[in-house]
Amino acid sequence: MTENLHRICVSIARKTVAEAVSAATAVGSLADVIEIRLDALTQMAVAPFISQIPQPLLFTNRPTWEGGGFNGTEAERLSPLIEAAGSGCHFVDLELKAPSSSHQAMLAALEKSASRLILSWHNFQETPTINELVGRLSMMQDLGADIAKIVTMAATAQDVRRMLLLQDQAEAMGMPLIAFCMGRLGVISRVATLELGGFMSYCAVNDEEATAPGQLSAATLRRIESLMSGKEPCH
Repeated sequence: MTENLHRICVSIARKTVAEAVSAATAVGSLADVIEIRLDALTQMAVAPFISQIPQPLLFTNRPTWEGGGFNGTEAERLSPLIEAAGSGCHFVDLELKAPSSSHQAMLAALEKSASRLILSWHNFQETPTINELVGRLSMMQDLGADIAKIVTMAATAQDVRRMLLLQDQAEAMGMPLIAFCMGRLGVISRVATLELGGFMSYCAVNDEEATAPGQLSAATLRRIESLMSGKEPCH
């Protein structure tokens, strides 16, 4: 199996481009990928990030109906994502629940781009049955995702185990998968997924800037990795 170089994605949600670039610079040595949350910006832009951040970039413009901050029109939301794809960024994120017209427009933009499409689905209330989770995964594959992202809220340990089991199905389908649970119980899945074949896990710039419940800081996740690999002694 080819080594996955996109293991740890640091999510940056700052109000200005300058603040976001500064945060990316500060955390760059800990990140395999930098996610720019366009929906957090007061004035949206793509080009400054492309030119100033050397790490692989993921652009996300999360709408309010999927837990994000963007509340404009769908055309306005999609425009910077299409620009990012045209600029050759590594990844763009589009919600599974986005209108079919958005899916078609993004796929058309990606035909002439090296960018890879992450189709995402978030459930902030619960972790559904394994059948529903597999159904979402299959929908993402059918809609042309390069990478699937499924993130749910964990209320029980069974929820976490069910989410991690989804990796087996994704492997059988040949679909790279980002999958973990939110919330306190879900924290362990953010670490475990990296050792169980998951494509990527997300973390925050620091402990105060988590963009989702249970999200660890980049420094904490890297330290856990170091402990697990034996590079840092456990006490």
